Amino acid sequence: MIALGIVLIFKSSEVFNFAQGQMLLIGTMVTWWFASDAGLGLPLWLAIICALGVSVLLGLLIERLALRPMTGQPLLSIILMTLALAQFLQGLTILVFGTVQRSFPVIFDVTNPYQITLPFTYNDNPMILVLRQNLVWSFVVAMICVTLLWLFFQYTTTGLAMRATAEDHETAQSVGIRINRVFGISWAIAGIIAAVGGILIATAKRIERI
Repeated sequence: MIALGIVLIFKSSEVFNFAQGQMLLIGTMVTWWFASDAGLGLPLWLAIICALGVSVLLGLLIERLALRPMTGQPLLSIILMTLALAQFLQGLTILVFGTVQRSFPVIFDVTNPYQITLPFTYNDNPMILVLRQNLVWSFVVAMICVTLLWLFFQYTTTGLAMRATAEDHETAQSVGIRINRVFGISWAIAGIIAAVGGILIATAKRIERI
């Protein structure tokens, strides 16, 4: 999911986004704040929806305020901007949420793993494959997101416009595609991907504290 967000930005704008990890961090922490008793205490499903909305807004603000003014500047300058943006977002997260480790809300069961009996034996004992539920469902959700993105790029007008922009900016602009709009949508989608990836990572990491 993290790599998908990086590739999405790079293919649409030819910019390597060094701030994708910090966008993931913010998406995760905002979800925790919306869902925890220390924050708003919303139901988890509503907290995730609100966090996705915040992530979309963050992506749009980054593109509009930080990167769009640098249009036409050398590529190195834009890359350095994403590096500075990464440091800014990380510092902002520490300032707002602090550095104390927190437990992410339980989404998937981490105590009752799936057990699959294999058609093999070892020392006359059946071999059992143990799969933790949170890891299995995190993988399923990630694959669903990848499939939805593939369908979006393959069959929607906006997705086709983004693919055309990725191939050649000038040619896409010459046929009426609004390049700045495509860049904004790319950053918004990258924000959603970062938030979902952060939530899945936080869910998977719960096994280390069980």
